[in-house]
Amino acid sequence: MKNCINGSSENEFYIVAFSMSSMEQLVLFLGILVIYIMVVLGNLTIIFLVCLVPKLHTVMYFFLCNLAVLDISSTSSSIPKLLIITMTHNHNISFFFCMTQIFFFVFNIDSVIFILTSMAYDRYVAICKPLQYYLIMRKNVYITMAASAWTVGILNSLLHTVLTSVLQFCNSRNVNNFYCDLNSVVVLSSTDITGRRILIFSEAILIPLVQFLLTIVSYIFIFSSILKIQSSAGRMKAFSSCTSHLITVTLFYGPLTFLYLKPESEDSKEQDMLLSMLYLVVVPMLNPLVYSLRNRDIWDAILVITKVKLTKL
Repeated sequence: MKNCINGSSENEFYIVAFSMSSMEQLVLFLGILVIYIMVVLGNLTIIFLVCLVPKLHTVMYFFLCNLAVLDISSTSSSIPKLLIITMTHNHNISFFFCMTQIFFFVFNIDSVIFILTSMAYDRYVAICKPLQYYLIMRKNVYITMAASAWTVGILNSLLHTVLTSVLQFCNSRNVNNFYCDLNSVVVLSSTDITGRRILIFSEAILIPLVQFLLTIVSYIFIFSSILKIQSSAGRMKAFSSCTSHLITVTLFYGPLTFLYLKPESEDSKEQDMLLSMLYLVVVPMLNPLVYSLRNRDIWDAILVITKVKLTKL
């Protein structure tokens, strides 16, 4: 009788991760550690500034704060285990923690998608309906939008985690990735997963596609309104308020599109892991930089906090 892994088992999965020499693993460990620290510190700085500086108590920064929390959650659910694997060469992960990684993986993707769409709608209202902005984007409205994004993420991730936890894993325990993502675990099941694969594929197409199209539609109206502004300074000011969000959307959907829409093959596993690394580590590191380097409000907030600290000394 085959030794199977299931929800009641204490057995473990094996994270394949990257195949490399000891020196390459050391370089990988140091590089990922530095980037992970930058992710946490950068996004915590955004959260800290938005909470403490009254000037940043706006809808856009409220959504940015949500995005920062999700970026920390996304990276922290997978990267610490990879660091442990790289340092100790212990590739085993318990069934419980594997399911936990799947939960946070789905939760973070879904929530970020809806938060980015909410940010696009906020920019649409700000530029296309400026006189009605405070009437439309009331506090209860944008809080409901954020809460809905988190709720959809939690419910959908619970659904996938529960459905995955009841599968039998008899044939293989080797997760061909550096963390337990949904696809890498489900394909290992010895149970018939036809229905699961249809569900995963449908969601991978419908949820990102619908939200991306809504974002595109918002920007079509935004660019149309910007072109109607007569002064070049006014056009530049309106466009500059959208550039950070546009860059963030591109950084998010770019690797996600390549990861889930390209054809599957055995030769592409290393490429899949690199794309996952780009999505889970590099993008969360770049988001705070995008919003700080291109945003004078963030720098002004940093100066305000610095002056307050110096005054107290």
